[in-house]
Amino acid sequence: MPHSVPLQENKDTMDEDSILPDAPPANIEASDSDGGADNSPNTVMQDPAKESIKLEDLFDDDEDEEFPSSGLSNETANSSPPASPPKMAPSAKYSDPEVMLAFYQRLFPFRYLFQWLNHSMKPSNDFGHREFAFTLQNDAYLRYQSFATSDLLRKDILRLNPSRFEIGPVYTTNPRDRKTLRKSTAFRPLAKELVFDIDLTDYDEIRTCCDKANICRKCWSFITMAIKVVDRALRDDFGFEHIMWVYSGRRGAHAWISDRRARNMDDQRRKAVAGYLELIKGGAQSGKKVNVKRPLHPHLARSLDILKDHFQKDILEDQDPWARSEKTERLLQLLPDKALNDALRKKWDAAPGRSSVSKWADIDALAKAGASRNLDGKALLEAKQDIVLEYTYPRLDVEVSKKQIHLLKSPFVVHPGTGRVCVPIDTRRVESFDPLGVPTVTQLLGEIDEWDAENVKPEPEEDVKRLQDYEKTSLKPYVDSFRTYVGALLKAEKGVKREKEDEDPMEF
Repeated sequence: MPHSVPLQENKDTMDEDSILPDAPPANIEASDSDGGADNSPNTVMQDPAKESIKLEDLFDDDEDEEFPSSGLSNETANSSPPASPPKMAPSAKYSDPEVMLAFYQRLFPFRYLFQWLNHSMKPSNDFGHREFAFTLQNDAYLRYQSFATSDLLRKDILRLNPSRFEIGPVYTTNPRDRKTLRKSTAFRPLAKELVFDIDLTDYDEIRTCCDKANICRKCWSFITMAIKVVDRALRDDFGFEHIMWVYSGRRGAHAWISDRRARNMDDQRRKAVAGYLELIKGGAQSGKKVNVKRPLHPHLARSLDILKDHFQKDILEDQDPWARSEKTERLLQLLPDKALNDALRKKWDAAPGRSSVSKWADIDALAKAGASRNLDGKALLEAKQDIVLEYTYPRLDVEVSKKQIHLLKSPFVVHPGTGRVCVPIDTRRVESFDPLGVPTVTQLLGEIDEWDAENVKPEPEEDVKRLQDYEKTSLKPYVDSFRTYVGALLKAEKGVKREKEDEDPMEF
């Protein structure tokens, strides 16, 4: 298991400003050779004004055309489509194109997505050279889409109405211009968030309540355990601060690490971090999947401490992994002493309905009773530790983490199979997160209609703050959480910029 590797920061910085300029006019109907819409302005807008801002001033939602409100006047911004789609029929399905269009128009947080990926309020290459990939309603897949501003991204999404979209890296040039370069090597990825992917299908050999795409609250505990272990390692061992966990919409979670050091890591360093966190190796038919040296690495010792309580409750009690005889044999294969194994097998064969909780306790009970005269107590303890890790430690899809060019589903898109929104997970309350309670797109649109029906619209002259549509729904706490995360990231990015400006240019 590799140790932490030193991570070097990219010295380049982007100019920032406290205001978000209006998008320049663009002909978004033009398409490049890939069939995607082309945003014609390729230059980054500049604004000479420089002023310090407070975190709470980063966002001004009083006049926000991104989240339309049913209580707004009929005026609309010139650059935005009509913001009041018709009410959804109760029978509408989340896969219906009109449902997705209404979601993008009324609920998707384009502004905060832009600020997150741009690392500034002012458009820069961090966003303009970023790749987006759209999956259209007919399953066509458009790669290498790029946009100078959030408004242009929103326009194209409303025009194409994709069923979902993914986020890729920041490239050396605008991805739409890649075919115009004389040398193909000139088009290469420069930066991307470090990401991790955890999927419950990787736990199918040890979860007993569900399999494949099915999930329940019991097996979701595997994701909870994984988030706790990985998040702690990323913060304590690598010093990352800006980590966002996002529900995948069905059976997993994604981690996005937005620290500048993480974004600028090359593939070799990403592979090293992924290798540091990887422990479970081998498929369902392989033998021992955990093979670690003693004394345990501090990361593993800490992980054991985090996971031991989960093992007792979530594994032994809820999953009951060794209830069946063939699963019991798997447990015996992981124990180091043949005589002890024979004694355990005899006891369990005589009581076929014995629970996993009791079987786990039997190991120590028979060992202390002298079932094996040559038993190595230290070897037994280490074997039991390895078993705890095999059944609780995160099972990462490390290939997702190793390369900058890997695309990952955007936060807040709708999962096409469940209709659930891919919302952020609050790690401070990770154990209370319920994937089955995450709102669906049709539920959210219905909540808007219910709110509007129950609340009388204020007269235009009344000085009343109008609610944005997402504030009328159960999506609000998730958007607020994302907004807080983005605000902290922008504040940190401005701090890095000031530090670099304060450096003495003559210092070596």
